[in-house]
Parts: sequence; C-alpha cells; structure tokens
Amino acid sequence: MSAPAGQDQGGAPLLDVHGLTVEYATGRGNLRAVDGASFAIAPGRALGIVGESGSGKSTVAMTLLDLLGPEAGMSAERFTFEGEDLLDPVAARRKALRGHRIAMVFQDPGSALNPAIQVGRQIAEPLIRHRGMTQTQAAARVQELLAEVGIPRPADVAAAYPHQLSGGMKQRALIATALGCEPRLMVLDEPTTALDVTIEAQILDLLEQLRGKHDLSILFVSHNLGVIERVCDDVCVLYAGRVVEQGAAAQVFAAPAHPYTRGLLGSLPRPSAQRLSRLTPIPGRLPDLTRAPAGCIFAERCEHAEAGCGKPQEPRALADGRTVRCWKAEAIAAGAPPTQAMAEAPPDAGPAAAGAPGTTDAGALIAVDAVGKTFRLGGMLAGLRFDFSGGFPLRTDPPKVRAVDGVSLRVRPGEVVGLVGESGCGKSTLGRLILRLIEPSDGRIAIDGHDVTGASVAALRPVRRLAQMVFQNPDSSLNPRQTIGQIVRRPLELFGIARGAEAQAKVVELLGMVRLAPEYAQRYPHQLSGGEKQRVSIARALATSPKFIVLDEATSALDVSVQAAILNLLADLRDRLGVAYLLISHDLSVIAHLADRVAVMYRGAVVEEGPSAQVLAPPYHPYTEALLSAVPVVGLKDRAAQRVRLKGALIGGGAVRGCRFADRCPRRIGPICDTETPPVVEPAPGHRIACHLPLEALRAVPPVFGAAAPHA
Repeated sequence: MSAPAGQDQGGAPLLDVHGLTVEYATGRGNLRAVDGASFAIAPGRALGIVGESGSGKSTVAMTLLDLLGPEAGMSAERFTFEGEDLLDPVAARRKALRGHRIAMVFQDPGSALNPAIQVGRQIAEPLIRHRGMTQTQAAARVQELLAEVGIPRPADVAAAYPHQLSGGMKQRALIATALGCEPRLMVLDEPTTALDVTIEAQILDLLEQLRGKHDLSILFVSHNLGVIERVCDDVCVLYAGRVVEQGAAAQVFAAPAHPYTRGLLGSLPRPSAQRLSRLTPIPGRLPDLTRAPAGCIFAERCEHAEAGCGKPQEPRALADGRTVRCWKAEAIAAGAPPTQAMAEAPPDAGPAAAGAPGTTDAGALIAVDAVGKTFRLGGMLAGLRFDFSGGFPLRTDPPKVRAVDGVSLRVRPGEVVGLVGESGCGKSTLGRLILRLIEPSDGRIAIDGHDVTGASVAALRPVRRLAQMVFQNPDSSLNPRQTIGQIVRRPLELFGIARGAEAQAKVVELLGMVRLAPEYAQRYPHQLSGGEKQRVSIARALATSPKFIVLDEATSALDVSVQAAILNLLADLRDRLGVAYLLISHDLSVIAHLADRVAVMYRGAVVEEGPSAQVLAPPYHPYTEALLSAVPVVGLKDRAAQRVRLKGALIGGGAVRGCRFADRCPRRIGPICDTETPPVVEPAPGHRIACHLPLEALRAVPPVFGAAAPHA
C-alpha cells in the first residue's frame, strides 16, 4: 500500500495519522464515527477532507484538537505531530500543541464567539496566553489580523460584540483568531460556509499566501469541492467514517475512482446560464454505524454494486498513486465524467419564461415597493451632544446605517427569485422585511394581495401561514430543549393543521421529505450534524404548506449530495404546489440551478435584475461579473488567477452619491461614477443593469463561464 495522501516521500510528515478510530457509546451499541482512517500532511501541504454530513469529517478535526467529549473513545496505531505523540497520556503536553502550534477555525461562528465579550478581546486571548503579549501589544496585533482577513474599520470591529457583525464578518474574526499565533498546522472546519464568494476568494488567497510565507500546513474540512480543489494539494474522501479514496486533488476530481466520489461530483449544480433539468443526488442514507456492514460500506447506495462488494474492501493502490477502497476502481476511473450524461433544460425554463414582471401588483404573490430600512447604531447615549444655539442644549444625532435603500421587487406564484450579493449588502434584511420580522422604515410590502406594511400582529397571523422562512444558522433557530419531532410539530399545532397521531404522522412525512429517518424525531438538535439541523429547519418551514418561503442561505450548511436532494425537492414543491421562493445565497451555482430570476444587491440596492440565463451571461453589471469570477469551480482551478479582484470591502452606511459600486469598481470610467446616479439600461425585456458604462461595452465582456462548466 502506498503512503497516505500528503505524505512527504523525502522526509517525515508534519502530521502523521494511521489507523485512527473514534467510537461513541450509545444505547444501541458503540457507534464507530471514524474507522481506521490514515492520512499524513507534509510541511507546507494542504489536505482536504470531503464527505457527507455524518461521514466523520468534523470528528477527525476535533480529534486533532483534543476536543472530543468524554463519551468518545479514541485509538490509533500512530498519531504524531512534528514527531510528538498526540496520544501522550500527560494532558499538559498535549495541550501545549493545541491553540499554539495547531489552530482551528470552527464551522459556526455564532457558537464559537462569546456573545458577552468584545470581538477584539476574544482574538487577543490566545495572543496573550500563547505568545506572552501585553494587552497593548495584543490590541495592536488584533487590528492587523482583522485587516489581513479583509474586515474594514478593524478598530470598530474589535470594539464590537458578535451580534453586531454579519455572519461572514464573524467567521473572518475566527480566522483572524486562528492566524494570530502563527501555527504550523491550521485545521479549518467548513471555514467559508458563511462567507460570500468574493470574501471567500480573498480568504483562500490569504491561505495560499500564508502557506508560502510561513510554510503553513492545512487540514481543510469542507463540503465545497470547488474550494477543496482550489486550496488543497491532496484530498481524502470519507464515507461513514472510512477513507474510501485519497490522492492528489487534481487526479481525484478529474477521474474519480470510487463510486462515492463520483456521486459527490455528480451532485454539483453548475454556475452557468445553461441549467440542468435535475441534479442526481446519491440515493439512500448513511448506514447505521452501530451495525456497519461487513463488506463495502457504500454498497447499498452504489449503482455499481454486485456480488463481489459483499467482501471487505481494503485500500488498494492505483498506478497514479491514489488509494481506493473499491475492487472496480480502475474501470470506474476510466468512465465518463459524472455530469456528462445529465440532460439540460432550456435556459428560460420555469415560470420566468412567461415574461418579465412589471412594477404593478398584477399576478404578484409578493410585491415590494421602494422598501427601505435604516438602523440606528449604538446605545441610548450614542450621538449625544451639547448645542447652545437655542432651546434645550442637549441634542442627539445617533449614527445610522441604511441597510436597504428603496428596493422594489416582485415574486409571482411558483417563481424562484435568487438574491445574491456580499455579506452586509442587505439580502437577509430584505428577506426579513418582506415577512415583517423587522419593521420597514419606508416603502410598501404586500403578500398575496394583503398589505402587511403596517398590519397588526392579529392581522399578520393568517399571512404567517402563507409565508415562511428558513434561516441561515440552524443552531440559533432550533430550540435546543425540544426534540426534532416537537420542533417540526409545533407549526402544525400552532396553525391548527394537525394534532395527535395525525400530527405525528405528518412529522414523519416531513422528515422523510428532507431525507431524515423517522427516529430523528426523538433526537435533540445537538445530536445532529450541521447539515442535518438545516434539513430540520426546512422541514419545519414546509409544515404549513406555504405559498412563499424565504430561504436565507438554506443550503449553505448542506453537503453536496443533500444539497442536490433539497434543490430537487424545492423544485418539485414549486412545480406541484406552486410555492414560490426568495432564494438568498452566496452560492451562485445554487442560484444558477434553481432561480428563474436573479437580483444582485450591493449596498442596500439592486444593481442588476433579470431572468437567470441573462444575468449569468454578458452583458453583466461589473459587480455581477466580479461575483461570478470568484466562484470556485471543480475542474477550473486555473481560472482563479484571472478572476476580478475587488479593492477593499463592501462598506454600508449613509446616503449614496453616484454609483454605489464606484469605490471598488475595476471598470470605473471617471468622476461621473462618483457624482451621478447611474442610469438603468435594459439589454433585454426584464433585464435591468444600473451602470454608467455603455451597453456596448458591457456586451463586449467575455463570459465568465462557458456553456458547461466541468463537473459543476
């Protein structure tokens, strides 16, 4: 058997893991979350670990940091870092490695950051503890780190509390914390899940720079295969706790040799104007790891399964250096790419083909007119000043931010409208405004003909059943003290839809729709993976049979196979029930696959809107072009060097003069961009772009993606 992926053939690896096994004691027997995993990372190398939720990816990462709970049992034949035994029975020796020489960035910034402590103090803590800095030295270094990860106004952010930051900014703060001690190995557990594509691209660039400058090694856990190929030299594919394929990332993604790897690649949506009619998720579910099969652990879900798969599958080496747990690996690797046989749908398929929406309410399920939202910043005394010019001497002029600025939007029955833009552009705020979860400062909102702008709580009750929401962070939206069954059943009882045995049967049906087994109804949220918790959120939103759902990054926490199943499910519900969606996402591949129309937001306003096929092909708004160019795509790793790199970061705030994008636009044409509001040009009916550039110049931009992006 060849050396594990990432092994330095000329010297000792930085991290060397062989035969790692992790078990949890359960009422049904021991659950083997990781089963004999072996891998190595050489100095300066990056290893990616991919697989579905529940496959053991995060367990491997937590094992490296000694963060497994007391109920976990861990063993390994070899488990060393820089030659030191990570299984050393002396806890103090193990802890000396963690946080200083090995650092970790967790998946959920909301639970990793203390809500009662300022962000800067939290970033400074490891600097003081591990590097012996003074408070003053640490405070200065904190601002440098925040600037390094692309956060504007680092002093203000350091003084802020986590709830005052967007999801993307919180994740960047965690990355800054991990970078502070200049570790030799950085473990990243889904670090870009909450980031928009432009900031994600900046972070990936930063990781590459750090690797080159500090000889930093990386263990990168992610369900985003494009990110893994972009960052990692090697890849390790986990399924049900076992390594089923590992080797050079370019080889694994170009010609996957295990059926599971092929299934992951076949589940990916394409970020192009030509949509696939349907994605192909991997059928079935992960096996019961308390009763793992004796033969191939993937056999029950494998389209290539036959009699020989009933025997145990040991890792076998291929000619190119990969190791694969499949006796048919050579034949599978020689097959066609997973997505080539998929049928394509016409670009204009779906409800949007009926014509572009106008500015009237005719036929609109959701009507938003010139809606704005201004938030006051600071506490009660913010902006307090003395003014003796006359009258009462105390004046207050608190700082404000215009999060949404005069947005008008229509969503028709059965239509999917995609809303894209960077963190802080106002996407989530707009979604909450539509559902009256927050009050608009101005404008008008109507749902199914009901003006909800100033409606009372009682008047909103019947509308609540029609319009639901799936939030980005399931940990903050699921009650940790209720079982999954209670969470999903609550809207059924709240709206009088079902009770008793009928409600219980409906809960099982809803869980099945999102690919969760009935026994999940007895579990609590902390017993589920991140992807499983998000599926519970979707099931709860579907419970009232709504006409409209706001999906706020609803698939960001899902692995690619489950994401494909959810996207197919959402499409089925739209076709069968006529349910409409506002799909808020930073994943432009998801938007391209499902959305009939796309609205691109920047600094609180829509800068481009139109049918999906038109927005995803030239002419683009320069901001749309930058977003598309930042998408990491499997098979197009080299394209990263040609992407549009935006200067600075999105900065919201007060009134806008001129073009909102002028300060970062790589195609800025002069003072007119700073002083005059750009005209809205219409390249085609229903496709609108707010830009000073002539339409001919926008049309001349080459397409970011061709007709078909490889594997995506």
